Amino acid sequence: TALGPVLADSKGMTLYTFDKDATPGKSACNGPCAQNWPPLAVAANVKVMGDWTVVTRDDGSKQWAYKGKPLYTFAKDKKPGDTTGDGFLNNAWHAAKL
Repeated sequence: TALGPVLADSKGMTLYTFDKDATPGKSACNGPCAQNWPPLAVAANVKVMGDWTVVTRDDGSKQWAYKGKPLYTFAKDKKPGDTTGDGFLNNAWHAAKL
């Protein structure tokens, strides 16, 4: 991307972290927030490895986290490599990097 290498989902869409996710293993982005910032969903029967973990969301669904930070896509990113969410909401959202 224009920001350099970033984490992406299986469709090549940029993944983001949220500064308000201050409690490790917990997402602060629920309800309307999660409509704009869809959580990176976890398929059934996955195995976590290394820095990748699974967060249980308030609604009981599962979400991927990297180094303890839940991961999201951004609804306004339209194609792989878009990074329009980086710096969004007073710089609270960041493209996730290794």
